Amino acid sequence: MNVHRFDRAIVRRPSRAVVDGLRSGSRAPDFERIVAEHQGYVGALREAGLSVDVLPALEGFADSLFVEDPALVLGGCAFLLRPGAPSRLGEVDAIRPALGRHFERIVALPPAGFVDGGDVLVAGKTVFIGLSARTDQPGATALGMALAEVGAGAIVVRPPSGQLHLKSACSLIDDETIFATRRLIDAEIFAGMKVIPAVEGEELGANALRLNDVLLVGSGFPRTADLLAGLGYGVVTVDVTEVGKLDAGLSCMSLRWLADRGSGPKTTPREKGEKGSE
Repeated sequence: MNVHRFDRAIVRRPSRAVVDGLRSGSRAPDFERIVAEHQGYVGALREAGLSVDVLPALEGFADSLFVEDPALVLGGCAFLLRPGAPSRLGEVDAIRPALGRHFERIVALPPAGFVDGGDVLVAGKTVFIGLSARTDQPGATALGMALAEVGAGAIVVRPPSGQLHLKSACSLIDDETIFATRRLIDAEIFAGMKVIPAVEGEELGANALRLNDVLLVGSGFPRTADLLAGLGYGVVTVDVTEVGKLDAGLSCMSLRWLADRGSGPKTTPREKGEKGSE
C-alpha cells in the first residue's frame, strides 16, 4: 500500500516561546538550538523528496512547532483535532488556512472530548488511536467516526500508563511493521501488525519517521540507527536533542501526505505570510 509515500509536508517555525513549552522534565531547551534542529529537520524532509510549506512562528503558542497534534491528514482529507492541553486549542484555528490551501475537504471534530495527533498512528486502512492524558475516549470515538467517512477503520487502544503519546513509543517503519518499546509490545495493542522491539536504553528512539525510501532516526540513538540499518532500512539520523526536552520527537513536527491521493493544492490564492522557506 506504500502508506509511507509522501511528497508534501507542512511544518511551522518554532516561536521564541518554545522554551516555555509543555514538558515533564526540568531542563528548558535552548531556542537557537531548537531553530537549528528544525532547519535540519526541514532539510531532511526535502532530501527525502517532500515539498515543504514552512509556516511562520506563532508567538502566542509555545508548542505550535508540533503541527501534528492539532491536525491529521489522511485519505485526501484534513481533520482538525482537539488537543488535550488547554493552551494548545487555539492552534487548531491557526493551522486551518494552511490546510485549506491543499485540501478541498476539512473536517472539524465536534466539541466533545480531546484527541492529539501524537496519539494517532496510521497503518494503512487501520488507524490506531491511543488513550492518554491528552486523548480521551470521547475524542477517540469522534475521530474514529470521522475516519470511517474516508474508509479508514479506527482501533482505540490503551497504552501503558505514564506515556505522553502513543507515538512517543512507536512508529510505522513500513507498510506492515511497527517499531515499538517493549512496554508497548507487552500491552498487545497492535493486532495484525509485525512489531520490532526498540533498543533497551534507547526507548525514545522508537519515535522514528519513515519517508519514502529513508527512515529518520534521532541522532542521539546510535544503537537504534544501527539496528534498523542492519534490518535493511535506509537510515538517516537527525538531531532532535533539544526537541526531546519538550517530550517530542520526529513525527510531531510535520504533517505529511501524498498529493496525488487526491489532496493536491487548490487554486485559491495563498494567505499573505503563511508560506515561507527556511
